Amino acid sequence: MADPISKVAEQGESQAHPLPLARRLPDNARNHFVAMCGEFIGTILFLFFALGGTQVVNNLPVNPGADGKIQQLLYISLCFGFSLAVNVWVFFRISGGLFNPAVTLGLCLIGAVPWIRGVLLGISQVLGGITAAALISCMLPGPLAAETTLGGGTTVAQGVFLEMILTAELVFTIIMLAAEKHKSTFIAPIGIGLSLFIAELTGVFFTGGSLNPARSFGPAVVNHNFPKYHWIYWIGPLMGSLLASGFYKFIKVLEYETANPGADSGGDHDLSSHHFRDRFRSTTGHGTASRTGEPAMAV
Repeated sequence: MADPISKVAEQGESQAHPLPLARRLPDNARNHFVAMCGEFIGTILFLFFALGGTQVVNNLPVNPGADGKIQQLLYISLCFGFSLAVNVWVFFRISGGLFNPAVTLGLCLIGAVPWIRGVLLGISQVLGGITAAALISCMLPGPLAAETTLGGGTTVAQGVFLEMILTAELVFTIIMLAAEKHKSTFIAPIGIGLSLFIAELTGVFFTGGSLNPARSFGPAVVNHNFPKYHWIYWIGPLMGSLLASGFYKFIKVLEYETANPGADSGGDHDLSSHHFRDRFRSTTGHGTASRTGEPAMAV
């Protein structure tokens, strides 16, 4: 007896017909359009729930003591981490589930995303951030209280470099778990969400924990409030993206896969370094291609 869910899925596939306009578009243009739509909607959903959680915390009366502050920081961090994990998992097959211009830049730099696609996705992400902030402002009571600001005596210089380090952690996690294909790629969204979670735990108190220009730009546009140091929420994450992609290219040139060959193996092959290196080069061409820093991957 056929599974009811499978039967419904088969019926949906048989009844699905492409739009006439889609048939007229070249495949490349249609794919770019689909990816842009995915990033726009995905960024809205990611930031709607993340900013919504921030709005809840900032409008609730809480214990002014240390315990209350810790609860606020933990709640915001959880909202961002879980929202990213869920929406990356949902949109990964549509657009890559990036939702962040800094992440998009990093993947363009390593060759995982073409530059034209990257520019289009970046525009969609920024528009998605503005839309998400506008929805929060309209749908939830009270003024929008989800802007990123410096706190705890953090200077502008400290803020920009903290954003750089936190974003580098996130971007490198995405590169290694999602862009670099391996046996655990299917659970990459969990690691990506946890990466944002730990970054938010560190960053929320000091910088607001942006790591994402679209996340900071959206609320600033809706509130018509751009602090003088707003630029750190662009420069810091983009610097972090450069740092992460640069380190990835560095270890790729050094053929990092051969340093710990058993890390992604079933354990039933000869995994000695020399044997693995020879097999790795013969099957992937890394004896020549990796020297140029050109990864053969796609997101």
